[in-house]
Amino acid sequence: MSSSSFTPQSYVESTVIMTTVRVVSPFVFTFGLYVMFHGAESAGGGFQGGAIVASSIIMLAFAFGIDPTRAWLNDSLLRVVIGGGAAAFALIGLGALAFGGQFLNYSSYGISHGVKYGIELVELGIGAIVAGIITSLFMNLAAGFSDDESGGDDA
Repeated sequence: MSSSSFTPQSYVESTVIMTTVRVVSPFVFTFGLYVMFHGAESAGGGFQGGAIVASSIIMLAFAFGIDPTRAWLNDSLLRVVIGGGAAAFALIGLGALAFGGQFLNYSSYGISHGVKYGIELVELGIGAIVAGIITSLFMNLAAGFSDDESGGDDA
């Protein structure tokens, strides 16, 4: 038995994969948004749509390389997306309190179809949180681990 160590393969360009992902990923991204918007009326919602949106971004990373994707979609941008989703959720819920209702009581806004719009905005916020977290986790795991970092005390 040989004692070969595992070495990760470097990125290899594939015209077929790059072309396929270039064509398919906008449709996957759009379908993710569709699932987020229609979560109030049919199967789906923010979590499912966010996972689909994140999968379209991960497809781009696999096709065009993780490092270029990480440079385009850096960690600070993902934090803004996650924070924006959480802020949208909180503001919609707290806005209902400001209008005299309970948290996330959309009918207290007093606008026509307020319940539908409130649910859709909350689903978009949840989708942004989920897509940002899944993409961030993928990018951080793809970066690998360093042996230089200490996991605890040496005592």
